[in-house]
Amino acid sequence: MKKTFKLTLGIVAGLAVALILIVLYQNSYKMTEEKIQITTPKGLLTGTLALPKNYSEKVGLVVFVHGDGPINDTYDDGYKPLWEKFASKGYASLSLNKPGINSAPGNWLDQSMEDRAQEIRYAIDWARTLPMIDTQKIGLWGASQAGWVIPKIVKEEHDIAFSILVSPAVNWISQGQFNTRKEMEQEGATPQEIQKTLNYDQEILQLLKKHASYEEYLSIADPEDMISKERWSFIGKNFRSDSTEELSHFHSPVLLVLAGKDINVDVKDTERVYRQKIPAELLSVIHLPEADHSMMDEKIARSKSLTFLTAVFTPRKLVNDEYLKFLADYVNQWKPHNVFS
Repeated sequence: MKKTFKLTLGIVAGLAVALILIVLYQNSYKMTEEKIQITTPKGLLTGTLALPKNYSEKVGLVVFVHGDGPINDTYDDGYKPLWEKFASKGYASLSLNKPGINSAPGNWLDQSMEDRAQEIRYAIDWARTLPMIDTQKIGLWGASQAGWVIPKIVKEEHDIAFSILVSPAVNWISQGQFNTRKEMEQEGATPQEIQKTLNYDQEILQLLKKHASYEEYLSIADPEDMISKERWSFIGKNFRSDSTEELSHFHSPVLLVLAGKDINVDVKDTERVYRQKIPAELLSVIHLPEADHSMMDEKIARSKSLTFLTAVFTPRKLVNDEYLKFLADYVNQWKPHNVFS
């Protein structure tokens, strides 16, 4: 009996060790990560620089521009599969903590889209001073809300090599209406319920347009869906955001990535606007039918338990495979030669 118990205990311990080793292996990436600090006239920026391993000459750089929300430099490790792909093609990745996140100074809810663009310009200026970076091969990657930020960056930074825009927003107001409708449809709401919510949103929009105080907002606010005072201020700064005319600032190649299961952004309208405003010779468009707004496969994204298990045991599978391959192939067009020893 004792021998059987010891044998069982040994098997359990062995399985536990094997499981730990699998998790560690799956969460190890073929790149080098360095925590960085950048001193700017507006304060300190913090983040991560992910570099290819064993590079011998200058490498290119992709600077990351986040979407909405309190996002840290690694996007809770969600960026790492993409950083690894870029590293395999001879590209470093640079990503910042939003102000107030990971002990970074400031508060991201105090920022306008122009503030966010200026922050990235400072990061690019800093990156140009690094001896390993090929300054002719600095590109941008940005998702969702970055659709309002990146056009502002390229307006001032004329030597950006390329821009990758993933599910980018175009017009704040119409995007919000589209997202509300799609989320409610997915939850099974009736047309009447959807219209009631859209009417309520219009009331809030009218308050924003007349620069109403937070107290005025509270007088009509839905107690089950309250906006915080900081968020109200953030929306007030940015709700007029519209990238339509600013898309004309692009003078280098643009890759537009659109997801078939996106309920945040109207991808058909986004593609229409981009094709109208960006010269055809600069614009490439890819469609990923099974991906959602965050480039996860929809089946995984819909299940919290499946998302958690995938993140722990096979984190690279959180991101749509086609997406990773397309982006790696895209930056490979500007791959620096002879970067690896």
